[in-house]
Amino acid sequence: MSKKVGFVGAGFVGAEAARQVMSEGIANVALVDIVGDMAKGKALDLTEAAPILKTAKSAIGGSDYKLLQDSDVVVVTAGIPRKPGMSRDDLLKTNILITKEVCNGIRKYAPGSIVIMVTNPLDAIVYVAQKFLEGTCKVIGMAGALDSARFRTFLSMETGVSSDDIQAMVLGSHGDAMVPLVSSASISGIPAKELINEKRLDEIVERTQKGGGEIVALLKTGSAYYAPGISVASMVKAIILDENKIIPTCTQLNGEYGESGVFMGVPAILGTDGVKKIIEVSLSEKEKKLWENSLNHVRELMSVSDSIIKNEKIQF
Repeated sequence: MSKKVGFVGAGFVGAEAARQVMSEGIANVALVDIVGDMAKGKALDLTEAAPILKTAKSAIGGSDYKLLQDSDVVVVTAGIPRKPGMSRDDLLKTNILITKEVCNGIRKYAPGSIVIMVTNPLDAIVYVAQKFLEGTCKVIGMAGALDSARFRTFLSMETGVSSDDIQAMVLGSHGDAMVPLVSSASISGIPAKELINEKRLDEIVERTQKGGGEIVALLKTGSAYYAPGISVASMVKAIILDENKIIPTCTQLNGEYGESGVFMGVPAILGTDGVKKIIEVSLSEKEKKLWENSLNHVRELMSVSDSIIKNEKIQF
């Protein structure tokens, strides 16, 4: 039976991810957006590209959540985007309310699906979505795949070596408190710290942490979408094709890293069941401090989310 991936939010990120999923022949796609004609138009556009892409996959689109029916994976990008000068945290209240509505649609038409949240602030929204979908769907978040790609890109720029030869990952929350792992970053097996001095590595870490904001400032009227879209498509592919790939993923910790109940970006083996296993890695002393800062940031976001849910009297 042909696989199906639903996308709630047919803006730049959702549409780019859908294009990647369809063009690689991974699955048929369904685009759902409150602007139904836009979703329908993008779906038709994608389907018309199928003969050139040499894929038998197709796309449907509209505003009805019923289009998500029979989806194996649902990707959620719905929410308001950041504007210049706006932090991801500023988005929280509005995007919690949007997430509730989206989760109601998923619960009704795509129970049992694996849900990948992309909406910011990512860690808090994954936490909230899991509450809304508890017992219905497994919920994870896309952040580390994107942040790791940025980290690898900046290491490639610094050394002049193909990013294909660079292994590096980013853990923790999505935002300024993320944790790029310098201690385990390598370039064709050579530790990055042997090729790049500590000062430059610190600057690359900071650029990675602020990578999304850098693009927001340059675009002025939106945020990144090529790298985020392709990053979430890589997670979808790992799940649909049961690739057992290690991809940094925002998921709930259950004793790993000495934490429970917190949603953090960690290396995870992704396959048909979503997160099959969380991988624990050693951290340097500097990275441990960043990790603790990241944990505190996420705990604060979770606490603020709980307050918003209580104050707004949002029902699960």
